[in-house]
This record gives sequence, structure tokens and C-alpha cells, in this order.
Amino acid sequence: MRNLTIGVLVLLVFSACSKALQEKPKSQAEGNFYNTSAEARAAVNAIYGPMRGDGAFGLNYPAQLEGLPDYGNSRGSQAPVSTYQGLDNTNINRVSAVWDSLYRSIRNANIVIQRVPVGSEISDQDKQTFIAEAKYLRAMMYFSLVRCFGGLPIRTEANLDLSDVARSSTDEVLQLVLQDALEAEAGLPDVVQDIGRPTVWAAKTLLTEIYLYLQRYNEAAAKSTEVISSGKFSLVEVSTAEDFQKIFGPDVVNTPEEIFYLKFNRQQGFGLVSYAHRKTAQYNYYGPGGVYAQYTDSLKNPFIKNWDKADLRKEHILYNVDIGLGPTTCLFRKFRDPDATAGAANDYPWYRYADLLLFHAEAEARAQGTPTEEAVESLNKVHRRAYGYPSNAGSAVDFKLADFNLDSFLAKVIEERGYETMYEGKRWLDLVRLGIAKQRILEIKGIAVADKVMLWPLPNSEILYNKAMQGEQNPGY
Repeated sequence: MRNLTIGVLVLLVFSACSKALQEKPKSQAEGNFYNTSAEARAAVNAIYGPMRGDGAFGLNYPAQLEGLPDYGNSRGSQAPVSTYQGLDNTNINRVSAVWDSLYRSIRNANIVIQRVPVGSEISDQDKQTFIAEAKYLRAMMYFSLVRCFGGLPIRTEANLDLSDVARSSTDEVLQLVLQDALEAEAGLPDVVQDIGRPTVWAAKTLLTEIYLYLQRYNEAAAKSTEVISSGKFSLVEVSTAEDFQKIFGPDVVNTPEEIFYLKFNRQQGFGLVSYAHRKTAQYNYYGPGGVYAQYTDSLKNPFIKNWDKADLRKEHILYNVDIGLGPTTCLFRKFRDPDATAGAANDYPWYRYADLLLFHAEAEARAQGTPTEEAVESLNKVHRRAYGYPSNAGSAVDFKLADFNLDSFLAKVIEERGYETMYEGKRWLDLVRLGIAKQRILEIKGIAVADKVMLWPLPNSEILYNKAMQGEQNPGY
């Protein structure tokens, strides 16, 4: 069971039910300007509330993204996501909630960045840490938004009180994301007392992904190498499919694989778990119900059909159950919490060491223009673990450098990342970044993806009330 440390953290740091964390910082911001470290810490805690809620990273954000990858589909009210022709009003409202929720958290981050520096009773070290944490979270949120919506109104501490903010270009947003991540790297600590706060290693991992997105592969390779060379992280070893619950189970506090996770509990749970399955007489993977909104097919989907059965991840993640779509239908059980009451206690693994290793494999090969021993070893670590072998020793399933050219190696890394991060809301963003999203959906599902699907529609909450955004909209909406 989760120990006292995580219990205290959930109660004092990350509980969305706490009035102190949601409302007190607002009054402090207006009156006291965060004069003490305790006040400043409460303000930082308030950043997490909206972003972790069901409107954003807790449910709507990953649920929308899980309807888009080559490996699966959505059903019910989420079904329009998987037609690839654009969103209906229900799902437009869902992505609008993502925008609104993340911008509320961005505002809370901006208040910290603006007002903590003038706190009269906060040490310089504490100021640096609080501001760096706020900038890490702001970078993370803007990076999520810009990849889904394109250009955005940039709201920072510099224009905190402005209602009307014009839309900036994608490149301008990415420059802010990169600058915030670099400043977070400079100010975050090596280790944290409270599990669930970002460290300098989380910042380096975020920078790795940003550099990959910007196609700055030398820098991506260098940052990921720094994380690997630190020796602070390792893959959780497994020997059976069920051993993956030591990574994803609801009672896990943290692991050597955790770089940055969004922490949840049964009072404010990880909402995506309820979308994965529902409690039945045969399967008890989620306590209070659920809707099995996402599914795949072990025979009809080539990505799933061709997945080696000896790969332990396949058994861990998928199970066959006919939900009215045929006996080869599969649901996703990577995240499960049979004892859930109001919500699931599984954490959302934003960055695992497996992510970092696969980032490194890609970045190193691209930077060198050819696969290298280092790149292949990073791939092999993840691949060995998937088959139950020790991740740091050679095995019968190892890939060999001589087997690849650059294109075939990158294809293997992309495939491995698809299996490794399945149902973590990451696959579609990878396919878009790589420029192969439309191609993959046509190959795997036989569907021509409409251009409008590549970005979510801008929400009416912004267009109607931000005069500088009136008339703006993404193509097709």
C-alpha cells in the first residue's frame, strides 16, 4: 500500500479537493505576494489542480489522444475521434476543457513566477526552486497545448492582467517552451523530498523531447545521455506479464523508472482508467464501473496481430473481451484499480526511464546519421525487459547493430515505443512529430485522415472572450 509519505503528499500537495490549494493562493496573490516559503509552496501546489483534473491530464487529454493511434479505436461518444474526419460537438467540448484547464494552471504558474521573487521571507534557494518548478510545469503545459492546437495566445507573468492576447505562432510558443525548460533545468534540484515534483532530470528529459520535436538531434542526444550517465534511473525488472504491475499498479508509490509522473489517489483518481474497462463478473479491473471507451482487435489490427506473443507487455496490456464488436476485441488493462471507489489511484507516467531510453536511441542515431552501439543498447534495454530478460545484460532477443541502416533502425525504435507506451497518450503525438500519422492510419486502418484532424479546434471560450483571438480558428472548423 502507499506509505505515509505519499499519503501526506496527496493530502497536502496534490489534493484537488483542498480549498487551501485551490483558492487560498489566489487571495494570497492579491494581498500578501507570497511573503513566506509556506505561502509560495501553496501557490506552486495550486498549479497542479486544474492540470490534473478530468478536464485535462486526468482524463480528457489522454482519452482524446487514445482514440487516434494506429493501435486502437474509441467507441461510444468518443467514436468520432476514430473516424479521423473531425470532432463533433461533444468532443469539441472535451478538448475545449483541456484548453481551459491548462490555461488555469498556466495562470497559477504565472502568478508564482511573477510574485515569488518579491517575497520578503523566502530564501533565494527556495525562490529559485519554486520558480523553476512553475516554469517546468508551464513548459510542459504549453508543449502539450501547442502540439494539439498549433499557435496559441502566450500568457506569461509579463501580461498576467491582460484579457486580450493575440495568437502567437507555433514557433514562438515553442521558443517559450524551450526557454522555460532550460530555466527549469538550471533551477530544479537533483532530488526532491515530495514524490511527484519535478527534478533537474525531469527537466533534462523534457528538453530531450523538445529537441526531438525541433529536430535538434545533437542536443536531444546530449540531454538524454546526461540522464543515462547520471545512474539515477533504471528499468524495473520483470519476469512475468503481471510483474509490470510493479510499474503501473495502483499501490505503487514510486520506482527507479519514474522520472516525472502525475500523482493520483482514489479521492481524485486517474480518470483514464475508467475509460479503459468496466467491472464485470469476469473482469474486475476497475471498481466503480467504467465505459470501455477505447479498444483494439487482436486479429483485425495488424499492429496488434503482428505483436509477438512472447513480449510480456502484450499480455499485460491487452485482454480479449467481446463488447459487441466480436470475440477478437481487446481492451486495455495497463492501468487498473479494482479497489477504486471514486477514482483510480494509478499514476500517469509522463516520463519513464523507458521513454528516455527510446528518446536517446532515436536522437543518437539521427545525430550520428547512422545507428550506433549506444543507440542500439538503449533500444535493447527496453526490448530485453519486455521479454523478461535483465535489461542491462545481453540476451537472446537483442538487436544487432549490423542488422540496421538508419531508416530500419528508426522504424524499429518507433515500433518499440508504440508497444512500450501503449495507452499512455503518447503514440499519436509521436506519429505526428515523425510526419507519418496519415500514412500509418491509412496502412493499418484503411482510413484517409482529414487535414482538420491534425489540430484540435480552438475553443469558443477563447474566441468569444479574447478580442485579439476573434476570427481565429484552425482549418476545417
